[in-house]
Amino acid sequence: MSRVSQVFPQARVVHPIEQESFRRLRARLDTSHFAPLTRAVVERVIHSAADLDYADDLVMDEGALERAHAALHAGAPVVVDVEMVAAGITRRDTVCRLKDAESGPGLTRSAHAIRLAYEEVGPGALWVIGCAPTALEELLTLHADPALVIGLPVGFVGAAESKAALRESGLPAVSNVSEKGGSAVAAAALNALLYHPVSKSKEKT
Repeated sequence: MSRVSQVFPQARVVHPIEQESFRRLRARLDTSHFAPLTRAVVERVIHSAADLDYADDLVMDEGALERAHAALHAGAPVVVDVEMVAAGITRRDTVCRLKDAESGPGLTRSAHAIRLAYEEVGPGALWVIGCAPTALEELLTLHADPALVIGLPVGFVGAAESKAALRESGLPAVSNVSEKGGSAVAAAALNALLYHPVSKSKEKT
């Protein structure tokens, strides 16, 4: 049964240290050529990792981000692969079924958790995968009709390959080309959409 995530609509107070961090980021990297939501994701991912190379490593489509942004702010469920991703998303309830999952022949615990989560939320969710390539691989087999897949798993085994498969799937997605990624950057990409005002995402529509 589909579950609607709890939304926290109160205004977000930006700490002065975060404001200064973004000022320094923009002083070192011109992001003004990016479309609004793409820029928001790129900047927040870079901010989370202090890694300017993400500006050239991330892959996303502005139109897909606009539709995902609308779904997110309408209360679409948010599913994460691990609790570390959930911990980084502070303004939305998330679904994580890793504690309930079990590994088996040909199935990792992370992959089983994705199956369980899909059984819970159904189609139309936003999926945030920042740890396990096998979680992303499993999601691609489920025909989950996601609002967005933030696929940023990290590692030397399967991470780049799973992200390439995500791009080839044609699903609305945020991914990156390299092996790097992780829970913090995956959560940051989702937070960029959460923090971006609803009205601004509609300026070009």
